[in-house]
Amino acid sequence: MTEAAISTPPHDVRGKIVDALMELAAERRFEDISITDIATHAGVSLADFRDAFPSKGAILGAFNRRIDRAVLTGSSDGLEGEPAKERLFDVLMRRLDAMAPWREGVRAVAEWARRDPLGAAALNREALNSMRFMLEAAGIESEGAVGALKLQGLVIAFGRVLDVWFHDDAAGFPATMAAMDRELTRGEMLVGRAEDLHRLTSPLRALARAVFNAPFAGARRRDPVDDGDASEGGQRHA
Repeated sequence: MTEAAISTPPHDVRGKIVDALMELAAERRFEDISITDIATHAGVSLADFRDAFPSKGAILGAFNRRIDRAVLTGSSDGLEGEPAKERLFDVLMRRLDAMAPWREGVRAVAEWARRDPLGAAALNREALNSMRFMLEAAGIESEGAVGALKLQGLVIAFGRVLDVWFHDDAAGFPATMAAMDRELTRGEMLVGRAEDLHRLTSPLRALARAVFNAPFAGARRRDPVDDGDASEGGQRHA
């Protein structure tokens, strides 16, 4: 994917603000960029900025969705019969292609997240949403307990790949591709173990649900001793 393929139309205020933030992030520390800086760089008023976004974090969310869309509108033709790992490899490499015009800005955001735990938590939530769609694009199940493990594992794995990609300037990104293959292989093994454990514990989970969902019989049962006392008391009073 080329930069021109995802360029921002001149009338797109939101798009210009997203571009401005990522361009400024490539030049300075993310936490040093103010809303006024972004608006000035984008050539929009603060009023228009406020209509478009409430915060820098919201702009990052929009950037993430832009990248999601670029990947999801792409094609995986010819990979339908390939193993899941190969399909996901293709999807994630397309994601890197879509991010390439803003690589320095993405690197600055990643460095900021390491310095800001709250920012890192917010970015993790965005990344989980993105990786849900990356798995779906690769035809991989992402629901349930094992799906949650896949999602968080993929976020961590892709973060490691990004750390390599930020410094990989060789043609064809060989170090990045090797890192992607390594991380996906490791993830495939971990998910396989989790799926095995999930299957093995399925009877125990079913039993636990049956026990905890059953009516509490003791709440309706009358104590026979109390019944007897009440009966005797009733006879004495009779």
